[in-house]
Amino acid sequence: VQLQASGGGLVQAGGSLRLSCVGSGNIFSLHVVGWYRQAPGKHRELVASITTSGTTSYADSVKGRFIISRDNAKNTAYLQMNSLKPEDTAAYYCSADRGIVRYWGQGTQVTVSS
Repeated sequence: VQLQASGGGLVQAGGSLRLSCVGSGNIFSLHVVGWYRQAPGKHRELVASITTSGTTSYADSVKGRFIISRDNAKNTAYLQMNSLKPEDTAAYYCSADRGIVRYWGQGTQVTVSS
């Protein structure tokens, strides 16, 4: 599975962005999809995930602000980010897991100005 993430950019605090992650092939629906982020000098952290059946989970820091979703027909997952804060600034990566195998997309930069 190859993943292509997009949608990052520069936004003011309080603004919104929607990230997209497009997977190759027709097996995207069989994978758990996650969005991670990594700020300079920090470890990569899980922001949100969505299972094959649509069950979602979120990091406490983004609960109530971010929404993860997927459209298996389009082999695409989304991360809607609202009420963005400067501390959300990071490179965001999508992942697709099936069993013990994890695929990564390239990062897309999100920068939130105060």
